[in-house]
Amino acid sequence: MTSLEKEESYYRLIVLLVSLFTGIILVILASVLTSAQPDTSTEWRITDLLFDRSSTSYPLTIQNLMWLFFFACAGEIWVRWHRASQEIAQLERGLMLDDDTLLYRSKDLVPIYQTIKSDPLGSRFYLQRLVKRIIMQFQITRSTEQANNLMNSSLELMQHEVDLKYNMVRYLVWLIPTLGFIGTVVGITLALSSAGDMPDITDSAAIKAWVALITTKLGVAFNTTLLALIMSAGLVFCMNIAQGREEKALNLVGQYCLDRLVNRLIAAD
Repeated sequence: MTSLEKEESYYRLIVLLVSLFTGIILVILASVLTSAQPDTSTEWRITDLLFDRSSTSYPLTIQNLMWLFFFACAGEIWVRWHRASQEIAQLERGLMLDDDTLLYRSKDLVPIYQTIKSDPLGSRFYLQRLVKRIIMQFQITRSTEQANNLMNSSLELMQHEVDLKYNMVRYLVWLIPTLGFIGTVVGITLALSSAGDMPDITDSAAIKAWVALITTKLGVAFNTTLLALIMSAGLVFCMNIAQGREEKALNLVGQYCLDRLVNRLIAAD
C-alpha cells in the first residue's frame, strides 16, 4: 500500500468514526428527549418507529443498530462524493493548455511529464495517471494510435476501479433492509409468544390489555421494516448521485486527454 493509499484509507476511517459518533449522539438524544410508553398503550409515536423507544431492551434495539449502519453508509457516500469533486477540480489546474493550434512532439511532452512526476498527488488522481500513461506510451512507440488505444483501455480499467469502490456502500444498502426484516421476524415471534398467554375470556379488561400488547408488538415488528426501507431508499438515491458524479469526472478526464493531448500528438521529431 502506497503512502497515498494509506492517506485515503486514513481519511475514510476518520469519516467512519465521525459518522458512527453522529449516530450514537442521535440515539443518546432520543433517550434524553423522549420517554417510553406502557406496553399496553396503543398510541402510535414517531419515536417508536425511529428508535423503538418503548422496547424493554432499549437502547439495544434493531432500529438503533440500523441508524449506526445508516450513518456509516452515508459517510462512505460522502467520501466518494468528495473524491469525485477532487477529480473534477484537477481539470481546472491548467495541466495542459486549451489551444487548438498547439501540437505536441515527443520532446514537448517531457516538461508535462516532469511536472506530473514532481507532483506528490500525481499518482492519485485519474487525470495525472492517464496523462502519464499516454505520454510514456507515445515516447516509447511514437504511435498516436497506440496512445489512443492505451487511453481507452485505461479508461475502462478506471471505470471498473470506480465501480469497485462502491462495494461497501452496496453491501450496507443491502444490510439495512435485511436488519429490518430480521427485526420484523423477531417482533412477530415475540408477539406470537405473547399470544400463548391468553387470559380468561370472561375478564374483558385482561383481554383488552392482552390484545393491546400483541398489536403493539406487531406494530414494532413492522416498524423496523418500514424504517429500513425508508433508509435504504434514501441511501440508494445518494449513492447513485455520488457514483454518477464520479463517473462524470472520469468521463471529463477522458475528454480532456482526448482533446488536449491525444488529438494533438504528432510523430515527427
